[in-house]
Amino acid sequence: MAWTKAPQALMALFTESLPDDSTVQARKMFGYPAAFVNGNMFAGVFGDGVFARVPAELRAALEQEHNAKPFEPMAGRPMKDYLGLPDAVIADETALAEALRAAFLHTAALPPKTKAPRTAKA
Repeated sequence: MAWTKAPQALMALFTESLPDDSTVQARKMFGYPAAFVNGNMFAGVFGDGVFARVPAELRAALEQEHNAKPFEPMAGRPMKDYLGLPDAVIADETALAEALRAAFLHTAALPPKTKAPRTAKA
């Protein structure tokens, strides 16, 4: 995948489409907007697309209906459990908001991410 800078409009759409929930944490990943819950990333912008950690049933539907592919920030290195959302979903603000909400709820049900304790340097 050739590096493509994300359009400002896509980053704004992503931010506007995030669930309105106090537990959503907006941060940057890959230099672009990403969303986290309980320390776990559930969605983000990369290049000219949006990726999300969607539940299995939505993943299957998106793969079936839109030929959605696993999210690969580097060719041949897919991120486990993440799906690149199809252009048709991104173009439909309601569908994008629904997909991001499903990703949020799915990821919120996972155990909170904990930081590994820092080890002292010798």
